[in-house]
Amino acid sequence: MFTLEGETYLVTGASRGIGTEVANVLLNLGANVVGGYSSAPGQLKGLWAEFGDERLLPVQMDLSEPGAGTRLWDAAMAFKGNLDGLVNNAGIAPATPHDAPEADWHADWAKTMQVNVQAVADLCRAAILHFEAERDKDEEFTGRIVTVASRASFRGDQPDSLHYAASKGALISLMKSISRGFAGKGIYAFTVAPGWVDTDMAAVVHQPGNEWMLNEIPTGALVPPREIANMIAFLLSGMVDQATGTNVDINGASYVR
Repeated sequence: MFTLEGETYLVTGASRGIGTEVANVLLNLGANVVGGYSSAPGQLKGLWAEFGDERLLPVQMDLSEPGAGTRLWDAAMAFKGNLDGLVNNAGIAPATPHDAPEADWHADWAKTMQVNVQAVADLCRAAILHFEAERDKDEEFTGRIVTVASRASFRGDQPDSLHYAASKGALISLMKSISRGFAGKGIYAFTVAPGWVDTDMAAVVHQPGNEWMLNEIPTGALVPPREIANMIAFLLSGMVDQATGTNVDINGASYVR
């Protein structure tokens, strides 16, 4: 087992699901956490009651707004005066069929790209600038970014989720580029690509007529969000920095490359 004692991380989309579980795991490993959320703190309230405001800072920020990623980073930096890593977990997946009205089509594509790609890019830029500045002061300093992509990054998605798949594919290229460009400065970047995860966002799997969604998973089960969180914590730990640029598939063998 490893510890993250005294380190501070920003986790986006932390009010529920994977994000809450990541925050929980990091806090239990000794880290301080800034948990970003879009509209309501949700399950962050339970973590705040357990760990207190010295360890956890919830921050409301709507990443669909231009510049929100940078503002969220600045708010997170104000918590402890430093950040050791960034977990890009927030994302949206509206259902938009190709025959939707053109105005709706463009609006959904624009919002999906803003939240899933542009806000992530802005957060990564802010992180890199901070990590570079810290490296200039301390040549031993290292910073890490872990981004939640998707099985859809590689195998594609359903016809009404073209924008989602495209956005998640972009994240793979973004993180690979960061890893290649900044590893020499002690900045490491990783992705994890879940399939269906056992959160409220996966409720569609259990709807009548969607049995195939579960049947296509060889393990026969949705991925527990704790497994995603455990992998993210491991990648943040510094124990596998030479794997920078790597993607980790966690999908119950529903897509094996």
